[in-house]
Amino acid sequence: MAIVTQPTSSPAELPPPPGSARPSPVRLLRRPTHPRGVWNWMTTVDHKKIGIMYSASAFLFFLIGGIEALMLRVQLGSPNNTFLSAEAYNQVFTMHGTTMIFLVVMPLSAGLANYLLPIMVGARDVAFPRLNAFGFWVFLVGGLFMYSSFFLGGAPNGGWFGYAPLTRNMPGHNIDFWIFGLQILGLASLTGAINLIVTVVNLRAPGMSLFRMPIFVWMSLVAQFLLLFALPVITVALFLLMFDRQFGANFFNASAGADPLLWQHLFWLFGHPEVYILILPAMGVVSEILPVFSRKPLFGYQVMVISGIAIGFLGWGVWAHHMFVTGLGPVATAAFSASTMFIAVPTGVKIFNWLSTLWRGKIRVTAPLLFAVGFVTMFTIGGLSGVTHAIVPSDTQQTDTYYIVAHFHYVLFGGSIFGLFGGAFFWWPKFTGKMLSDKLGKLQFWLMLIGFNMTFGPFHILGLQGMPRRIYTYPKDRGWDFWNFFATIGSFVIALSVLVFIINVVKTRRSKTLAPEDPWDARTLEWSIPSPPPEYNFAVVPLVTARDDWWHRKYEEGPDGRPVLRPHQPAIPGANRPTALAAAEVASAPAHVDAGGDEHGEHGEHGEEHIHMPSPSYWPLVASLGLAVVCYGLIFRFLPVCILGGIWIISSLYAWAMEPATEPEPPEEALSMSTDLEPVSQAGA
Repeated sequence: MAIVTQPTSSPAELPPPPGSARPSPVRLLRRPTHPRGVWNWMTTVDHKKIGIMYSASAFLFFLIGGIEALMLRVQLGSPNNTFLSAEAYNQVFTMHGTTMIFLVVMPLSAGLANYLLPIMVGARDVAFPRLNAFGFWVFLVGGLFMYSSFFLGGAPNGGWFGYAPLTRNMPGHNIDFWIFGLQILGLASLTGAINLIVTVVNLRAPGMSLFRMPIFVWMSLVAQFLLLFALPVITVALFLLMFDRQFGANFFNASAGADPLLWQHLFWLFGHPEVYILILPAMGVVSEILPVFSRKPLFGYQVMVISGIAIGFLGWGVWAHHMFVTGLGPVATAAFSASTMFIAVPTGVKIFNWLSTLWRGKIRVTAPLLFAVGFVTMFTIGGLSGVTHAIVPSDTQQTDTYYIVAHFHYVLFGGSIFGLFGGAFFWWPKFTGKMLSDKLGKLQFWLMLIGFNMTFGPFHILGLQGMPRRIYTYPKDRGWDFWNFFATIGSFVIALSVLVFIINVVKTRRSKTLAPEDPWDARTLEWSIPSPPPEYNFAVVPLVTARDDWWHRKYEEGPDGRPVLRPHQPAIPGANRPTALAAAEVASAPAHVDAGGDEHGEHGEHGEEHIHMPSPSYWPLVASLGLAVVCYGLIFRFLPVCILGGIWIISSLYAWAMEPATEPEPPEEALSMSTDLEPVSQAGA
């Protein structure tokens, strides 16, 4: 789609020379031009829209996973309960864990990264726009594929960890849906990781050196590298289990000589880096929020970066603390006990740096800040309970009890979810141009904090009292009924907090009040452009001269070392609303946006800058659907469906490769009648 953001004052362009027009491609291979409505979202390759779709889809799965959690808590709220049968409990329990890890926290982080990373590094797009769209559609297809199992014989029922040899011999197709669903989701994560890594490494704006990048970019980059190397491990494990179940192989057949611990080693070799894949982006979010609301730069920026890298590196050496009771021997348990203690060091560095950032700052208590502080406190509790697992005698008593359930919920919910909600409130004005209600946000925070501790705090007590995890009911005489009932009440308080968030979103969407362009007086580049950002992000690629470049454009250091406003404030190009500082309006370089080509600008013959953006494409969506067709055929062992799915994928990828880089623009008269183009009066709108 071509958008002229500012009419050029140069003479009318001459018609193109004879023979210069591009030949029209085969109709099937034409890329859509000016799609509207739902079709616009289905064919988009705009990283911002893809980020929104990731986040919206993940939030819907969050609601589903939350309903599953409430079902589990109702079942365990009283002894000898029959709300769920044992089989139903296993299915709900398995899908709850799988959903929250693979369909909620990972894609929520991916949604933020897709939207923000290119803008934060000063890029106009991601490196591979169509691959980015393909990754999202593969994720959505994988999630829907897994949930379709409820209607096709039963959902996965072997636990979110899928322990073999148990899952090797479980009847039905339940586990098959889990195996193939995770393979599809792994492909989505892998393509996304490659795309974001290349974007950050290759497309940074001039002057954006590695140690000028925002800390969220750094933490997301480390998480993408962890994905790149961890996903092949779980992929191998899933393929081996698939061959055992589908083709009678013996990779996990202990009676045929297979190692009964092989699956645990492979799964946890993936699983512990996965913990940091889930938590590092949230750490980055918190590291962006705290400096803004304390009006101080992040304390120890370079140390924070190095500690994040250290966490990613050390995360590969702690997986066997999940296996201390499997008989690894004293040497292995001692080594992994020590490594589990070591990884607490860079994590502790981050916690103290966050506290130092807040220390003596000019604190503004807002909803984003509360969620960020909630992250720090709840994650610290989860981290401290995690260090107890480094003590082998203690871990031996805690393993397979509710103490473990408490630990990882304090890390993943108290950590990741609190941090991501903070990011949602912080960047909502950037995403939508409107502010979520701070009052409702604070109400949500306190309800969520209270409900969270009511739910998962008692799990520590239940675990120390000996309540095993993964049980669907318990007798009355064990003394577990009070704390289970208390935790069940807490889970509904959490649900109420999520309802407050939904009300907040609906209320904000209906509101006609627009947010200021820079409502928080923030520090990083995404706040230097209009909200929501234009398709091309930057009318002129920024020249970065400092860390927190946008902050330094607004402020300079005063005689007492404190920041003071610069005499002439920078303006946000194309903004139709004031910044938080009511900055003076300045002109920007004229720009012409053209769909197609690369993400870099080039100058036209009359001096205006041409910004080439990729055209929409059908084929990422179409190709992703073929994966589900192949997997259905393999699960139900119907070869024609497998062949059909294979042809579908190959044909889609061929069409993807052969479609033109850009679709020729319709005549100017047709463009002028297009209802999705808005007249603008300033460059960059």
